[in-house]
Amino acid sequence: MSPQFDAGKLAEDIKTLVRDAETLLRASAENAEDLTEEARQTAERSLHALRSRLSEIERDLKGRAEVLDGYVHDNPWTAVAVAGGVALLLGLLMGRR
Repeated sequence: MSPQFDAGKLAEDIKTLVRDAETLLRASAENAEDLTEEARQTAERSLHALRSRLSEIERDLKGRAEVLDGYVHDNPWTAVAVAGGVALLLGLLMGRR
């Protein structure tokens, strides 16, 4: 069984990465003399903007996933037919190689 794509897990992993980068940035700002206060503030603003954008993306992905889930529950045979069609096309394309 293949692992499922989990948008929430991906978003959490990216948030962790941002937190780690922020911690590293603060540590380097405290230990490095050549990193100016202005550069540090610019980097922190960029991280803040990234966090805001990530929150927007997370909300958008969750909304789209809920819509898709509702559609699949309302139209299960259509979803099966679409998945089968995509699998057939992929099989044909991969068989040509």
